Amino acid sequence: MDVLKTLNHSSKSTTGNLTFSFTHLAAITILMPTIRHLYVDYKNFIALGPGGTPKTIMGYCKVKALSLLALRDPYTPPKIPWSMVQKQGTLSSLPQREGPRPSTLGIAPHRQTDQKPSQEMYEKLASALHTIAEDNLHLLEGTSCFEKHGTGLFSDNPQRRTCGGEICHAHPSDGSLHLTLHPADAKIMLEGGWGERHPLARGGWLERFVPGGFVMIYAPRNDVELDVVLEIVRAAAWFVGGEEIKSEHDKRRDSGQEECVAC
Repeated sequence: MDVLKTLNHSSKSTTGNLTFSFTHLAAITILMPTIRHLYVDYKNFIALGPGGTPKTIMGYCKVKALSLLALRDPYTPPKIPWSMVQKQGTLSSLPQREGPRPSTLGIAPHRQTDQKPSQEMYEKLASALHTIAEDNLHLLEGTSCFEKHGTGLFSDNPQRRTCGGEICHAHPSDGSLHLTLHPADAKIMLEGGWGERHPLARGGWLERFVPGGFVMIYAPRNDVELDVVLEIVRAAAWFVGGEEIKSEHDKRRDSGQEECVAC
């Protein structure tokens, strides 16, 4: 009898252990794809390089939480707020950007992952931004307020709320820019394929942190695209700083230095 009791107890114990093992195995099987996805996603977050969010587990968790608020379609133009007195922007039109849009990833940082320019092209962009700051009394260069890394262009008398009066900043890692546009100018830019809205640029209470007109401008790949990108930068300077920034072409024309082809 004692032997039977012992065998019965042993059988129940074995069955319980098997049930316990199968339960854990099933849980691990279910969780493995999720764990793998989170691992790859975290590695992608780190690979985006420096930005406004610390490269830590806590920084990653913060970005994942913010992703719940991200725009579903970053290519749909923002609406013009009823309270905005100036309903028109400064851009009349832009040429169509050639080819498909580049791939982008992330929120903070938010980066372009392909179609990256040469180092020479990025240096031309950085030099052009420096020249714009030097040639305009109320524009300044400094470390980006949004990113905490890289060089930004600022207005010393901003008419719109941005981080420290920041107009734009460029990313050395991918050659793209972030800047703030009038909604009407953002519409023209988006229709031309030159960029996309920042994932958190949805207005409302988020406007305290990310302007509703905050957009990414794709990296210029050649001199022609650089001219267009600088036109968009000047539109951002007008919107944030309230002053029209003339191009080199306009300056030559106004000073009478432009070549006369009919002479």
